[in-house]
Amino acid sequence: MTRVALTSAVNLAKKLQDAGIRNQAVLKAISHTPREMFLDNALAHKAYENTALPIGQGQTISQPYIVARMSELLLHKMPQRVLEVGTGSGYQAAILAQLVPQLCTIERIKGLQIQARQRLKRLDLHNVSFKYGDGWLGWANRSPFDAIMVTAAAATIPEALLSQLADGGVLVLPVGEDTQQLMRITRTADRFSSETIETVKFVPLINGELA
Repeated sequence: MTRVALTSAVNLAKKLQDAGIRNQAVLKAISHTPREMFLDNALAHKAYENTALPIGQGQTISQPYIVARMSELLLHKMPQRVLEVGTGSGYQAAILAQLVPQLCTIERIKGLQIQARQRLKRLDLHNVSFKYGDGWLGWANRSPFDAIMVTAAAATIPEALLSQLADGGVLVLPVGEDTQQLMRITRTADRFSSETIETVKFVPLINGELA
């Protein structure tokens, strides 16, 4: 990272802490990650604003607060193997890769997946496995997962993702269409308990369509 980018990322982490993010590992990962790397040059000047931004193909990079909040919710049981559904720009994956030993990430838009893979390689993050496919179906042959994060809003909770959770595992995802709620679902044997965290706004999770 350049000195300017490092200063900006550190300042962003401080703002997120002021906004209520408490997990110090998450804040450290935010402070070490150059968000402008995940944006087109025309939007780089907005990289450290707490806002979602377009990344092409009708997709967005989530606002930093949501990235940090979802990461924080995911980490409360120290997961070892994590699945991310919706690689997008790769920014959320870059944060998670600094926090967990093994990350698997799925993207349905090939161009975005290629860019994200290149970005994480430049950041020297090598504990990430990439898949081009339908995130609604998860990644069955890599399951079970200690935690799953979905970075697009599902109209309903995908059954495949629930089935791929390990016992004690957590699923963090936005659910809904016009009104979306961020939820954390915990598996205990064959039972699932859910918590509603806060209202959010994400692009929809597409079922079955690759691009």
